[in-house]
Amino acid sequence: MDTPADLAAAVHALLLDRGWTVASAESLTGGALGARLSSTPGASATYRGGVVCYATDLKQSLLGVDDAVVAGPGVVSAECAAQMAAGVRRLAGADVGVSTTGVAGPDPQEGKPVGLVHVAVALPDAVRTTELHLSGDRAAIREQACREAVRAVWATLVGEAV
Repeated sequence: MDTPADLAAAVHALLLDRGWTVASAESLTGGALGARLSSTPGASATYRGGVVCYATDLKQSLLGVDDAVVAGPGVVSAECAAQMAAGVRRLAGADVGVSTTGVAGPDPQEGKPVGLVHVAVALPDAVRTTELHLSGDRAAIREQACREAVRAVWATLVGEAV
């Protein structure tokens, strides 16, 4: 799995073998994760679709992110990522939900530094979150976040620690 396309293809193959589907919920990646998950030929068999919820109120109304999460740890948090992933899984009727939320820059958000990203993968019975500290400019952080989100889905499906 040398390239992002290889990793997306590996996720597609694992999902296809299980007869499972995936859906994405994105904030800082702005649709790039959905593009990556749908890039593999035949991806329509495993990728249900995605939601780009850049605005906080959409995270709440579409994905069910709790007011307490927004008021407490904030939208740049593991808690928000977990609720986004679980929410898109339910919304899309998918077996797996994956989400990205964080700070791509150039300015901090909620007092949190540029490069702080949370990824979550929701399965029917559990949600795994990963905190990332990425570097580079806005484009680099968004690219790395997409790669790490797909890697997190792959690792979850094969049972490896993220």
